Amino acid sequence: MIEKTELRSLLPHELKEILKENGIEAYRAGQILSWLEKGAASFQEMTNLSKPLREKLDSIFRLDNMAEVESLVSKIDGTTKYLFTLPDGEYVESVLLSYKHGYSVCLSTQVGCKMGCRFCASTKAGFCRQLSAGEILLQMVEITRDKRRLDPEFRIGHVVLMGIGEPLDNYDNVIRFLKLANAKELFGIGYRNISLSTCGLIPQIRKLMQEELPITLSISLHASNSALRSDLMPINRRYPLWELMEVCREYTLVTGRRISFEYAVIAGVNDTSERVKELIGLLGGWMNHLNLIPVNPTKETDFQPGDRKKMEAFAKELQKGGINATIRRTLGADIEAACGQLRREKQLQ
Repeated sequence: MIEKTELRSLLPHELKEILKENGIEAYRAGQILSWLEKGAASFQEMTNLSKPLREKLDSIFRLDNMAEVESLVSKIDGTTKYLFTLPDGEYVESVLLSYKHGYSVCLSTQVGCKMGCRFCASTKAGFCRQLSAGEILLQMVEITRDKRRLDPEFRIGHVVLMGIGEPLDNYDNVIRFLKLANAKELFGIGYRNISLSTCGLIPQIRKLMQEELPITLSISLHASNSALRSDLMPINRRYPLWELMEVCREYTLVTGRRISFEYAVIAGVNDTSERVKELIGLLGGWMNHLNLIPVNPTKETDFQPGDRKKMEAFAKELQKGGINATIRRTLGADIEAACGQLRREKQLQ
């Protein structure tokens, strides 16, 4: 049996080429991609294509889908958390967030995670496999399909790769996804409206700076010195903090793009006056931004976020030291919107 090509992972020019090779007019690619963006789950739903053509497409391409298992909607701010199941029975999570500037989605890039960060729920259930570019995109498709049932004009404006998994550990599929999300035939998301978060895989960061994709790079920092970071994030033992800072400075020089650093504030662990001084030494004098985020408590650790007043004082001390630091608005607090927790609960059932 000839293995079918996964349709959702194909870039528009690749789809046109395969259609041409099979004697199908190239303009059909636009029609097919339009149906995919609308959420078509099968070729039979593509009603402006003839039945013989739909059958021929079905013999060439594999059109994978995922099913919504559960969705939780925050009563506080409307944040929606989705749990999806994949054809092989694995689970991934995605989050839809509403801001004044529009809707943003936080997507998973792997089934599970290898990185082992102590404060993160995504890694507790272990790593299973990579997501294809089409499976990453499919999360956007499913969320769009769900929301357009009530709002036909619903559109995603921003994408954040900060769900389950380490994006740069799935490098090729993630780069392909970025190009798919940007394609005008699909979602047309501008690269400047896409953010990719990494715990600091240095070789892949060096590759990314050569891709000429003007996305926002976010670095999961979470500590102000190498010893503490190694304790919280095992990846620091392989790629130490000083080396990570060196490549980050290089990234800003090569790309001209400001790096955003994520810092999960853990009460009594990384929010002391000494940490402020270390962060000023680490981040002062070059182009970056520091996002302070209250750590998400999980059942597996006793890490707790500091109270709001202490976080504000921490941010103020950093700002006095010349650091562009802000406290990120927390969304979906009542539904445990941080990725990994729903998947973990489902596995334990």
